[in-house]
Amino acid sequence: MTGGRALTLEASIRDRALALGFDAVGFCAASLGTEARHRLRDFLAQGHHGSMGWLADRAQQRGDPRALWPEARSVIALGLSYAPDGDALETLGRPACGNISVYARNRDYHDVVKGMLKHLAQFVVKAGGPAEVKVFVDTAPVMEKPLAEQARLGWQGKHTNLVSRTQGSWLFLGEIYTTLDLVPSAPVAGGCGSCARCLDACPTQAFPAPYRMDARRCISYLTIEHVGPIPDEFREAMGNRIYGCDDCLAVCPWNRFAAASRHIKLRERDDLRAPDLDRLAGLDDAGFRALFAGSPIKRIGRNRFVRNVLMAIGNSGQRRLRPSAARLCHDPDPVVAEAAVWACSRLDALA
Repeated sequence: MTGGRALTLEASIRDRALALGFDAVGFCAASLGTEARHRLRDFLAQGHHGSMGWLADRAQQRGDPRALWPEARSVIALGLSYAPDGDALETLGRPACGNISVYARNRDYHDVVKGMLKHLAQFVVKAGGPAEVKVFVDTAPVMEKPLAEQARLGWQGKHTNLVSRTQGSWLFLGEIYTTLDLVPSAPVAGGCGSCARCLDACPTQAFPAPYRMDARRCISYLTIEHVGPIPDEFREAMGNRIYGCDDCLAVCPWNRFAAASRHIKLRERDDLRAPDLDRLAGLDDAGFRALFAGSPIKRIGRNRFVRNVLMAIGNSGQRRLRPSAARLCHDPDPVVAEAAVWACSRLDALA
């Protein structure tokens, strides 16, 4: 494959990706530098992954794309914007409502991104001649953010998430591993400089240092991955965040360049913009499944979600919500029942 042919192939892949609706595309070798591997090793060694044992179980494949697929030669990194149309943190000032992370206010992005990746992968096989491809979202042992940085989609910010010059902090990532030899994308300017807004914004101080995160202190981890009661030290800091947390993302100055997502399936649903805590606390399993069908929220189940809602009720300062919590003090799930008792005690203290 000549240099001219490779560049033409990359240009055609890029054009096709953008036509499919992706907002960013880049190319890099199917390998990771030592810095990315060292970050992963240190993250796991310090136990910062918490109960997410799957991060450690396949760490070797995560740290080396060719350990996952030895035939891989290049990675096509894709970004899909989910930037909100408005202030992502506005609901934090409405204590009777729950704040859901922007990415979870509509369809499950795994389904959206993977479908687009498969269409692009088919094009790559046809355009590149004899080639094999594999597509990944974030359910496989792939270090998406370091690969996206190597492919020049942006850089890993001090909050450890990817930051793009054009999309800010609001990018879903996906990858196509391929046996093709593709020319890596050219470097792009940009960086965090002396800015530390993301670190300062974290309600639970989940960043022990710039570019390092302790997931065990992160509200996204606590509300989504953590099973069992919320640790006492984090309950008040959660406020009304009932699924995920956008604080460190939303304050990034690079977001001023991000336009609202063009994808209807990623635009927030009206009923998930500022959902009423009273209504959410009343969900049984069937009601939960119906409300969150097709949503990423569905995977945590009713009990864990209602636990989060009860934390928000306890933090709300709204005495009128006490009956919603009281009804759950004898819930069959002991974690839900404990959260309900805590919420009632918090509201009782206001009397």
